[in-house]
Amino acid sequence: VHPNVSQGCQGGCATCSDYNGCLSCKPRLFFVLERIGMKQIGVCLSSCPSGYYGTRYPDINKCAKCKADCDTCFTRNFCTKCKSGFYLYSGKCLEKCPDGLEANNHTMECTSIVHCEASEWSPWSPCTKKGKTCGFKRGNEVRVREIVQHPSARGNPCPATSESRKCIVQRKRCQKEGKGTK
Repeated sequence: VHPNVSQGCQGGCATCSDYNGCLSCKPRLFFVLERIGMKQIGVCLSSCPSGYYGTRYPDINKCAKCKADCDTCFTRNFCTKCKSGFYLYSGKCLEKCPDGLEANNHTMECTSIVHCEASEWSPWSPCTKKGKTCGFKRGNEVRVREIVQHPSARGNPCPATSESRKCIVQRKRCQKEGKGTK
């Protein structure tokens, strides 16, 4: 053992020096170099900090830096969260999304464009005028449909969900309400 190397280390270090901090870590911990001004100090952690990913080797577990545009990563070439201003797509950080995809500013990911989908039209309603179905010749009838899939930001917008058209009925008198009925 080198004279500047100590075995009685703090914070998960297996070996350390007064000047460089940890030189090696206890089993299962990750070794990472932290910069403090011009100096780099070795630290042992149970998991790698943001901007780093862990690799396990038989002799040492190390934290390595993610790519510059990546906030967290699984490996150097597979990002799981991008830095501000970039969108995540298939493990890569992009300034703009590829064709056919749109930027989701909430999740900061490139996602598929979703178009609006509406259900089939309902049958036409009975012909009415001022809420009544009798006592007139010309009225209106209505049909409706539901939105079954709302569109994403760049998706096709939704169509109208109701339609009205004029209708003609055989003129019929309204029944007089009998006494005692509501």
